[in-house]
Amino acid sequence: MKTVLALVFALLPFSSAFGQEPEPLPAARRSGGMPLMEALAKRSTSRAFDAKPLTTQQVADALWAALGVNRSDGKRTAPTSRDRREMEVYVLRSSGVSRYDASAHRLVPVASRDLRTVQSAQEFVYDAPVTFVYVADLSKMSDGSRAAKEATASFDTGFVSQNVYLWCVSEGLATGVRSWVDRDVLAKGMKLGPDQWIVAAQSIGWPKR
Repeated sequence: MKTVLALVFALLPFSSAFGQEPEPLPAARRSGGMPLMEALAKRSTSRAFDAKPLTTQQVADALWAALGVNRSDGKRTAPTSRDRREMEVYVLRSSGVSRYDASAHRLVPVASRDLRTVQSAQEFVYDAPVTFVYVADLSKMSDGSRAAKEATASFDTGFVSQNVYLWCVSEGLATGVRSWVDRDVLAKGMKLGPDQWIVAAQSIGWPKR
């Protein structure tokens, strides 16, 4: 049934979030948590999620762990090749789609449609309350072929997603990253330009009991 609904939604026009104000996020909690070696020992990929929502604080912490600003010079928690900062994080929730503005630590509304059920044919991700979609702005990578740029963006995405994996372990949450996503539907719903390439998605939620 969910697959049928996803196909129906994919054929509908996506509503705009134009006019909505950016959503400020609480400051990320930068201390505490699980020791690094323990988090590495417990890191795993989940394919079952509880639909229980995450708190705003948890979303803020996860985004900062992914790609937040951690130094006064604007550099991030995850490295990017030649510091080109081509990576962006989009957030899919029931309320719609937002883009993480790392410099201001806020969410910028993009669309009011819930894209969680059209992101992939893998139905286990539909229950996750939050999905991060990692997008590379290839226009910030001025040299090399598109294939070379996509390869670089892929390993930059690995840095970002691993940060989220370790944060989820520390927070007691489940997560799983995947490259199998419906890029055409998501790109339309997220209003991406031709130089914005969806690399992967990572769903986050409570473990399914």
